[in-house]
Amino acid sequence: MIDLPRSAVYYKKRINESDPIFANLILEIWLEMPANGYRKMTEELQRQGYDINHKRVLRLMRESKIQAMYPRPNTSLRNENHAIYPYLLSGLVISRINQVWATDITYIKTKNGWMYLVAIIDLYSRYIIAWRLSNTMDASFCLDMLEEALTFGKPEILNTDQGSQYTCDAWIKMVQDNGIRVSMDGKGRWADNIIIERFWRTLKHENILLHIFDTVTDLKQSIDMFIYKYNNRRLHQNLDYKTPAEIYKGIHRAPSLVLGKKKEEKQEVVDSSLGLFASGGGLLSSPFLGEMTCQSSIFDSIQLG
Repeated sequence: MIDLPRSAVYYKKRINESDPIFANLILEIWLEMPANGYRKMTEELQRQGYDINHKRVLRLMRESKIQAMYPRPNTSLRNENHAIYPYLLSGLVISRINQVWATDITYIKTKNGWMYLVAIIDLYSRYIIAWRLSNTMDASFCLDMLEEALTFGKPEILNTDQGSQYTCDAWIKMVQDNGIRVSMDGKGRWADNIIIERFWRTLKHENILLHIFDTVTDLKQSIDMFIYKYNNRRLHQNLDYKTPAEIYKGIHRAPSLVLGKKKEEKQEVVDSSLGLFASGGGLLSSPFLGEMTCQSSIFDSIQLG
């Protein structure tokens, strides 16, 4: 027998290389069908051709703190000390760059846990102006991103959700000190920020879900390369097959936008009831998204990308 004390011997958990990929796939399915439990989640993954059993799905859902949503007491309360601002984009014709920016936060599963990604997008051009990646949910990485974005220009309106990062004093002060109007999505209306929600989906399906990232540096480099390609090379149908950079830098113009619906610039009358993406939406909350303040490390309410 080897002469080793029991205290010196321990079991090292084996990390399955594909766990982060399946965790992100499960998250994507849950965002579309949040009522799915682990059994339906397993069936859905198997329908898509993945060889995975219900035990592994259940383990990954538990590790990711994802569970089927059903009526329960509301535990995701915003900080009542923070002011909430009206939504300013309803019926607004967005017809030029730096007229309206939007920002949102999504999260990405890695081998070592969750990472949080925030970005600012120019709604007219779909150009990603700035972004930050963080392993905590305090407001500082959002403020760093906004500070960088303001070196490129200043929007007339900046739209966010009602998360505590965007209602805290430091964020509101930086926005208003730069002469920018604050706009916030209605409570539970993820579709009010549909343009950046579409970007999150594109990023995940065309990049994140296709790779395994060994380190945070690998993830950051991959996001950086993808956003460069998205801005400068990826053609957008809604931009008349131009790139966001070509629109943002003034090389070409794009059709005007009204809450997800293209409008010709010559059209002056806007029907404020248009909202193709504003029906049937709801805020998706997760058990690990709890109350937070500007200094906290967890969301009180989050719009998931």
